[in-house]
Amino acid sequence: MSFVHVQDASQTDGLRRDLASSSRIALDCEAAGFHRYSDRLCLLQITTESETYILDPLAFDPSELLRSVLEAPSIPVLMHGADYDLRLLDRDLGIRLRGLFDTQVAAALLGEQALGLQALLESRLGVSLSKKYQRADWAERPLTDGMLEYAADDTRHLLRLADILAGELRAAGRAAWAVEECQALEASATAKGDDDEPEDPVTRVKGARDLTPREVTALRDALKWRDQLARERDKAPFRVVGDQPLLQAVLLRPLDQRELAAIKGFPVGLARSEGIELLNRFDRVAQLPDDKLRPYPRSPRRGGPGRPPPDAEELAEKLKVARNKRAEELGLDRGTLMANALVQAIAVQRPAGLEALARMDGIRAWQVEVVGPVILEVLGRRR
Repeated sequence: MSFVHVQDASQTDGLRRDLASSSRIALDCEAAGFHRYSDRLCLLQITTESETYILDPLAFDPSELLRSVLEAPSIPVLMHGADYDLRLLDRDLGIRLRGLFDTQVAAALLGEQALGLQALLESRLGVSLSKKYQRADWAERPLTDGMLEYAADDTRHLLRLADILAGELRAAGRAAWAVEECQALEASATAKGDDDEPEDPVTRVKGARDLTPREVTALRDALKWRDQLARERDKAPFRVVGDQPLLQAVLLRPLDQRELAAIKGFPVGLARSEGIELLNRFDRVAQLPDDKLRPYPRSPRRGGPGRPPPDAEELAEKLKVARNKRAEELGLDRGTLMANALVQAIAVQRPAGLEALARMDGIRAWQVEVVGPVILEVLGRRR
């Protein structure tokens, strides 16, 4: 099957005409976060009713070309698992997509267990996709023919798949559910989290919570050292050195670069070229007074801020039982019907009726309709 590889703004005339006459498009994005420090947008795949295009945003800025189409709510944009891609479009191109129809969302609302694009294409269209370039470095240039063909497959079947899933949603009376969920996805892509506390990097390292405060402080400094190198080399941090070799370095406190290089999984070349700085950081942490150490961040104590009181936790468990039963009746995954975080919020706020339930942050109208009555029953409220 063919595709058009667009590597320069001068090659966009055909796509521009095609977009102007298209009633809908399929879209996918590729980034390089698995290989590179930056997860910048590296590739855009677009399929219209007549052609598939692969755009190179590293070679030219496609935002002006795409903005009017992607931001028009009247033009459906078909994507699969769009959450991360929507954020890329907003951050890197300044495009706030509207008109989303997410085939992964649709499948979840139909009760599908296997939500990957490959599984859905096989079950609905009998199409089998290659996994060869699943971990490809999309910042690589030039891209091989195989990589381009793989990328084109991510959108060239979406129009047919979306038609099938949309028909199944209508037959099940769930089409409005998908509209609401996709609109929420659109909104979340541009939601700002400036008030959120930055995550402590040590919380992502398995085994870190068992360390002493001094060891945690050393690990945190080691992660900063790795992050700086990753940024300079434009590599994903784990490709510089893995979490576990760094953790072992903290625990073993090697005396020199030779001992550092002897740690299982620690790159020998890295120990030789940059290891002295890491060892110096360990020495500085070893000399810190106890009041300058930062221990592993602990969860709030029971009943403390950020955690519901015991009676609300007990109520949340009862609500989950009711939610689970309703999910089974509807043939939905429990989390798809209602996430645990929302169930817990309901247990704390205890809305007095369906209208109060509908006003809660994060709840959808379709959830109020299909699970609201059983929630109020557990709460002992009138509808």
